[in-house]
Amino acid sequence: MDVIDQLNAVKTGKLSRRAFQKSLLGFGIGMMTTPFVASRAAAQSGQGTLFTWGGYDVPEFHTNYEAANGALPNFAVFGGAEDALTRMRSGFIVDVAHPCHTDMVRWSQTGLFQPIDTTRLSNWGDVMPELVALEGNQAEDGRPWMVPFDWGGTSVTYRTDLVEIEGEESWDILWDERYAGRIGMLASGGDAWWCAAIKAGVPFDQIASEMAFEKTSAALRQQRPLVRVYTDDTTTLGQALSSGEMVAAMTWNSTAVELQYEGIPVRFAQPKEGALTWVCGLMIHTEAPNLDRAYEIIDSMLSVEAGEYMIGAYGYGHSNAKSFEGFTDEELQALGLSANPRDILDAGHFSIPQEQEWESRMNETYELIKAGF
Repeated sequence: MDVIDQLNAVKTGKLSRRAFQKSLLGFGIGMMTTPFVASRAAAQSGQGTLFTWGGYDVPEFHTNYEAANGALPNFAVFGGAEDALTRMRSGFIVDVAHPCHTDMVRWSQTGLFQPIDTTRLSNWGDVMPELVALEGNQAEDGRPWMVPFDWGGTSVTYRTDLVEIEGEESWDILWDERYAGRIGMLASGGDAWWCAAIKAGVPFDQIASEMAFEKTSAALRQQRPLVRVYTDDTTTLGQALSSGEMVAAMTWNSTAVELQYEGIPVRFAQPKEGALTWVCGLMIHTEAPNLDRAYEIIDSMLSVEAGEYMIGAYGYGHSNAKSFEGFTDEELQALGLSANPRDILDAGHFSIPQEQEWESRMNETYELIKAGF
């Protein structure tokens, strides 16, 4: 019985979630039972510190590091890229930080980060080159600013038993007045603003124009009365979808994957307008106090073991091409993935790095909209 058959068995009650998890382990794939665990305090002497999103501070991404150093890295968790950058500008020094491509250019321009010496990474030869060759990811000496790590999409996770789809799937689900008070949105403008721009028909190469600001903010204001909650805590979104308190929410791949594992009838939509696609990665602080450990953190996160866990438990793509070898095309399709990232990235809308002035205005406008203004 393959992974897809087992998913169906879990849904119909023929296979328990515990048995399914044990089976995944047999495939060499772990499953995340608590999607976003509390971050551990950065107090272990001599260990590197990773500044990351919630959910990446779990041992499965750091098994090689732990084996080499006898302990996990220190972790510090942020809720959004702007919050993270503000903290580092204020003097918070880490070894490795975990931004996304849209943030990478602005982050590198601050002088807080150093280019990556890829010769210090044993797994570098297996990293997909198309994920490295992103706009703005090349320092003057040709080295990358960011090592790609995870990639995927932002779309709509909806309850198939509670939402009526007429025709093709669409971002309109999150603007449907029939579901007023039962819609969830990501609180970060780094996702929501771009997705609303897709809904409003704004081309991404024009997203910084006045026209784009007017159309995108108008769409978000139109949606505001329908939204039950704005949050970047995907556990909250998943629980609300599971209970039926919400019928649809803007999420990343992982929410739909986790709910499907639990037998909840949900689908990660493929909107006719296109999903938002993204690539995130790892950067080293200019003043990294544990530079050797920084490279060990990155190399461990690039390992096949980390990649298999990423794909199986989160439904995200991983940058190590070998991580996909343990999955069939059918299994990857069921997770909304492909072994070729271009199949996914080109099928959606890939966000474009913007200047700090635009980022600040976008975030300020979105905060006002969420507050009802």
